[in-house]
Amino acid sequence: MNELFINTENAEYQIIQSLKLNRVKRNKSHEIFIEGIECIKQAINSNIEITRIIIKNINTLSNWGENVIEQYKDVKIIEMSDKLYSELAEKAEPSEMLVTAKIMPNTLDDIYTENPFFILFDRPSDYGNLGSIIRSANAFNADGIFIIGHGVDIYEPKVIRASLGSIFFTKIVTIESMEILLEFIKAQKMKNNMKVIGTDSIGTVSVKDSKINRPVMVIIGNEAKGMSVRLKEICDEIVKIPMHGNVNSLNVSCAASIIMWEIYKNGG
Repeated sequence: MNELFINTENAEYQIIQSLKLNRVKRNKSHEIFIEGIECIKQAINSNIEITRIIIKNINTLSNWGENVIEQYKDVKIIEMSDKLYSELAEKAEPSEMLVTAKIMPNTLDDIYTENPFFILFDRPSDYGNLGSIIRSANAFNADGIFIIGHGVDIYEPKVIRASLGSIFFTKIVTIESMEILLEFIKAQKMKNNMKVIGTDSIGTVSVKDSKINRPVMVIIGNEAKGMSVRLKEICDEIVKIPMHGNVNSLNVSCAASIIMWEIYKNGG
């Protein structure tokens, strides 16, 4: 077993901390920081490469924790002092284990289906919303999620936790430019007549009256600004969710989940 004990901050600790806090470091190394037992379980189930297992006390692990250590006995096991472990963990009551893992980004070539159901999220700005949308996309059988524009990092630990680990089973692609997106949509329309459906609280068609089904790409707008003007221009239809009450809009992850359910209900 490759075991290391860290009592004071050192180079190894700084690396782990940078994977938690630094987007550039994560993207450059293709390595991420994972916290939360359910997220770690899902990471293990997805067979991604675990690079470190970080614990407080190897002698107080649960049966599950001991089994993980046994399963990954060739991985670096790092035991930390309570102080350092608590500083590294985000949660007020840290779980018994943290891990780091290698993960390679998806490309458009990784997402191919003859009858697609795609989600495009425009400039996501909230970790919880992005994670929740990833979780719903996984639950409602979406084939992939595209992110366009400057937004939060998809592998920010808070996003991973909000997705409850479903991020490890969801194909997510960052679209580098509008030109790349337009080419992809054009190709999909030629292959399978995919429709592009926008979502907006002042959309022209109620989701009740629009039977959204595969093949489809659903565009989810930025939390504060909605869809960009350019994205609105490429929509075949913009739908709204009818509501009662005094507010005129839903949280973006709630709205996205409702739309995804409609597609799933209609055979998605």
